[in-house]
Amino acid sequence: MTYLFNQPSAFANELIEGFVAANADKVRQVAGGVVRSTRSKPGCVAIVIGGGSGHYPAFSGLVGQGMAHGAAMGNLFASPSAQQIYNVARAADNGGGVLLAFGNYAGDVLHFGQACERLKSEGIPCELLAVTDDISSASLSEQEKRRGVAGDLAVFKAVAAAAEAGYSLAEVTRLARHANHRTRSLGVAFSGCTLPGASQPLFEVAHGTMALGMGIHGEPGISECAIPPADTLAELFVEHLLKECPQEIGEPRGQRVAAILNGLGSVKYEELFVVYRRVAQLLKDAGLEVVEPEVGEFVTSFNMAGASLTLVWLDDELETFWRAPANAPAFRKGSVLVAEPLSAAELILPQVDEVPNASQASQQSARCVLAVVKAMAEVIYQHEEELGRIDAVAGDGDHGIGMARGVTGAVEKAVEMHQRHAGAGTLLCRAADAWADKAGGTSGALWGVALTAIGSALGDTESPNAHRVALGVQHAKEGIMHFGKAKVGDKTLVDVLVPFSETLSARVEAGDSLNDAWAAAARQATLSAEATRQMVPKMGRARPLAEKSVGTPDAGAVSLALIVNRIHQQLTAQTEARLQGVH
Repeated sequence: MTYLFNQPSAFANELIEGFVAANADKVRQVAGGVVRSTRSKPGCVAIVIGGGSGHYPAFSGLVGQGMAHGAAMGNLFASPSAQQIYNVARAADNGGGVLLAFGNYAGDVLHFGQACERLKSEGIPCELLAVTDDISSASLSEQEKRRGVAGDLAVFKAVAAAAEAGYSLAEVTRLARHANHRTRSLGVAFSGCTLPGASQPLFEVAHGTMALGMGIHGEPGISECAIPPADTLAELFVEHLLKECPQEIGEPRGQRVAAILNGLGSVKYEELFVVYRRVAQLLKDAGLEVVEPEVGEFVTSFNMAGASLTLVWLDDELETFWRAPANAPAFRKGSVLVAEPLSAAELILPQVDEVPNASQASQQSARCVLAVVKAMAEVIYQHEEELGRIDAVAGDGDHGIGMARGVTGAVEKAVEMHQRHAGAGTLLCRAADAWADKAGGTSGALWGVALTAIGSALGDTESPNAHRVALGVQHAKEGIMHFGKAKVGDKTLVDVLVPFSETLSARVEAGDSLNDAWAAAARQATLSAEATRQMVPKMGRARPLAEKSVGTPDAGAVSLALIVNRIHQQLTAQTEARLQGVH
């Protein structure tokens, strides 16, 4: 369990404050995470890493000289939002472009991808690298689908040292892909973790057993067995990883590797050393030379009991950067020349928060949009527990919590925008940013995309009409399918969004009022959500437990259907109020 916290909802923010206070000589806090507090080389590539909180030393502890320039930090086990990543990247930018590096999880891919596009649109060169080292999460033929776990450390270390050495963005990106390709990890779990304020673990492993290949958020492993002796675990790790020697290397014997034995939160260092004792023997027997091994905690899962072994198959370039000095709060190697601290003036970042001018008609419409956002919150709060239960069947059970966090942020921002006389479009777009920012995760990113698309279609000059709303929903559908990569039949919210959008557009084109068209589309959404019950998931964390989810509808599809039906009720109430006002 977690013993020391104040309000669970404040835990992530408070841990960042404390971390910065303890490491002010190396890092400073910015909106969305941390960046170096020391001066970097002008023109060098900025390495920005990130992911959910709860994995310390990843990600904040790996910011410093010879390591990352910044880390975007989401809520516990939730990806940072695109806005958070953008904020950190802007603060970390040295004029040489930005490499965004992160573990390969759906929410992170979405949010980092959106931040990358925004940076590029503003003239900042940017590239992406999703780490895919976890051999248990997909076959070698589908390496791009693998999760990122403790191999994050090796990849981040290589690209950061390359940036420090003056590599261009193109060269850093090439090296990032090369390092990722040569990095392999395998983990085990003995028990789950309990987040602040929770009464039970986020996930569980049967007492006395070990889950082989379980992910750092409780994603399913490949098998379970009784907890073995330390030597047997070491043999299991090495056996599986040696089978994954990159094809271009050929014979493993005689090769050099970096080895990282990583504790996931509750396994003590002494236990790790017992395991590494046998790992070192086995690697030597296999004819491998281990270069500067690391044993400790590098990518954890809060207080999860477990461990992982990572092997990085080195060449001269990778070995040079693995050995390079570094001085971050949680990772030190060799000796660095201490960088000059930034001046007090340089630590202050300008804040821009202007509300665009809006017509009187759009400001009046913003009141209706605010009512719709509040109605969305009501239905999410009402069904939060149910959505979590549905998601837990084959996922991690946090869909309801994430949706509630997101819509709470959206309502707060919508109220603020209304008080500042924003137009309907700006109100909804700012609410979308807040939703994505507060929710994190895949659903946060997708709802941010959807509401931004609709808000952009509404604009700030005219009152919304049926055609403009239908166009916004169509753009939301296109945006979600572009960023999320899901299609109809994958058992996601796309299975509801596509027929909803198509029905809405068809009825509007046929001359229906917005209320009537929305009603027909909402009915279709309900049917489509129910139809996901018999589908097999092909995307996201539910994919490895595909068969288990058959018979249960997709949580994202259900939440979307609930929301569009609740919006119809709100539209009906607004229509009746207007009619009563006329009479």
